Amino acid sequence: MNVLPLTDILIPDGDEARRWAQEELAQREYQAAKPTWFDELAAGVVQWFLDLFTARGAAGFAPLATTVIVVVVIAALVVALLVWGRPRASRAVPRRRELLGEHDDRTAAQLRAAAERSAREQDWDSAVVMRYRALARDLLERDLIDPSPGATAQAIAREGSAPFPASAERLHAAATAFDAVRYLRAPADERAYRELAATDDALRSAAPALGTPVAAVPA
Repeated sequence: MNVLPLTDILIPDGDEARRWAQEELAQREYQAAKPTWFDELAAGVVQWFLDLFTARGAAGFAPLATTVIVVVVIAALVVALLVWGRPRASRAVPRRRELLGEHDDRTAAQLRAAAERSAREQDWDSAVVMRYRALARDLLERDLIDPSPGATAQAIAREGSAPFPASAERLHAAATAFDAVRYLRAPADERAYRELAATDDALRSAAPALGTPVAAVPA
């Protein structure tokens, strides 16, 4: 085996060795393995919390103070879980698909548009049914009613009368028109649809009564 003479071996001085080390650590694989600021912060918080239970870490705190800190940290974690771990449902999304005996997740605006299309085609039966469902869906989307599963049109009308007491008779008439077409197979006409549509439009623009609790009304 040939042995290189010592004069052929490059031995860097301190500055050269430091430069080589910096160039080596600057390579991509070393930077990718470097912990992020969040990793360092999380590790620091965990280490601080664990130090509270050691003799060295607890030396700077009275036993009562240490207990209070632990309780506060645990309470903060519980609150964070309740607030961010369980997102609230958006009010803009209907809370249930089933309404008035139909499984339909269309919004009030979509049901209203469908009713108007039926009205233009002079299909008054379909127009009346769709418009009352739009009225009910609109109240539901605005969190003004909370009908029980299988609630009838009259039950929804009674529940809708709580936030809109001045429209109680109009809501009852709208529900009656819906029932007549949907269950009694009575033919509707343009007048019935226009009256129902006017009730729907009036409720959309009206402000609900203040302090009215939302409660389910039996069907």
